[in-house]
Amino acid sequence: MKSASKFEKVAARCWNLLNEGKPFTPIFVFGTFLLFYLGDLASAENLSSLVLSLLGVIPILAIYFIFDFPLFLRNYLWIPFIVFLIVWNDVNLSLLLFATGLYFFFTVFFWGTLYYHLRIGTSWLNFTRFWKLVLKNSDSTSGNAQEQMPKFLLVLSIWDMVYQNYLSGEGTDFFPILLFYGFIFVFAWILHRYLFDWKPSMYTNFTKDSTKKPTKALSDKVIVIVIDGMRKERFYEANTPFLDTLKDNGTEYMNMETVYPARTVVCFTSMFTGTYPYEHGITSNMVWKLGIKVESIFDSLRKVGKKGRLLGIAHLVDSMGDDVETVTAVMHNDQADPNIMKRAKKIMKEQDPDLFIVQMIATDQTGHSRGVLYDEYIQKIEEADALVKDFVEWLDAEGKMENTTLCICADHGQADGIGGHGHLDEGERYVPFFMHGPHIERGKKVEQKHSLVSMAPTLAYLLGAPFPSHSRGEVLVDSIKESRDSE
Repeated sequence: MKSASKFEKVAARCWNLLNEGKPFTPIFVFGTFLLFYLGDLASAENLSSLVLSLLGVIPILAIYFIFDFPLFLRNYLWIPFIVFLIVWNDVNLSLLLFATGLYFFFTVFFWGTLYYHLRIGTSWLNFTRFWKLVLKNSDSTSGNAQEQMPKFLLVLSIWDMVYQNYLSGEGTDFFPILLFYGFIFVFAWILHRYLFDWKPSMYTNFTKDSTKKPTKALSDKVIVIVIDGMRKERFYEANTPFLDTLKDNGTEYMNMETVYPARTVVCFTSMFTGTYPYEHGITSNMVWKLGIKVESIFDSLRKVGKKGRLLGIAHLVDSMGDDVETVTAVMHNDQADPNIMKRAKKIMKEQDPDLFIVQMIATDQTGHSRGVLYDEYIQKIEEADALVKDFVEWLDAEGKMENTTLCICADHGQADGIGGHGHLDEGERYVPFFMHGPHIERGKKVEQKHSLVSMAPTLAYLLGAPFPSHSRGEVLVDSIKESRDSE
């Protein structure tokens, strides 16, 4: 299987400008306005009026960049637009209809049909289902119609009003508009202060202050398989005999919570640093500055002469750099996970890392492109079960399972919709998580709530490495036999 090329890495970063909701809004507004008035911009006067009027909407674009409007809070986004209509009663209906049509063309046809057909081989008829995902989506992507539409309709209306005033020579009294922006800022602040209250609680202490540094390794190897985007209840519904055997003969964490925002690069970074976005610096899939600000589990392992590798798609490089072995994500989705596991065998045979993390992507990609509430999604989970079984049996035949701990989990769940995860809608928050191995308790169910930031310190504990510098997660000692035997 090919690694992700330099072009694919750059293309993935560029695509995230359109995928992530915050950068998309100003890009879409600017592009729409230019396209609508393209024929008028040959005039220097019109062009200068457009630039000057653009300055008038920068404050509201900044407000929308600062504040998320997750889940039900997006419904409040219509209030500023209604206030604008009442106070100014000035809209260019042709512009707003053009913008709405362009938005659904981009999401439903360009993204949901052309992009997914070229990248993962979905049908040319994918738009017949994809429009429903755009309307249902509640997460932090450009495909969240209920969030993006009130934003771009308002910004375009204000911009057009100011632009037309400049063209007519009347100019614009910005004082009422600035007052309006002040109202939106206060309104957004109040919503987030008093209604945005469902973020997971965070550990405040460092792991090293609450748990003794491991003095010896319990496991020779740890294999972590992350089935990206595997929604917990859909996993329970699927026919997964091998994963069920690992789960039932190991320790399952019944309330393992992901981090906020539940975006793939954020979740992986939190899992393998043991801390949160505010500290490691990765706050969305759109990584503005490459690399993390803290140590990862890979840094910890290097301190004791051990090696870790992460096999995943290109945008994980933005966070963890050279510790990632990339795989190309441009292939038919039916071939993605089989090729990843083939590459996983190659890495284990040639490099034999002490810690090996594998990201399986087909389940997540199916959820994004086809939805999680359909049979195709269940099918991908069942295919993952067969591939994990084949991989573990191969490891056993190669003599690499004698003192190895397996960890199977998802990085986040998925809600229905084009984005599928981010704001912790139903189906996103709690993820499948279980461990199996000679040092793991058998047949145990842990009901206590835990967080995925416990991954890194637990891996360090099992492999006899120091905890990553800013790790705050709790070591999952309730699953480890020796942790209690030695007390």
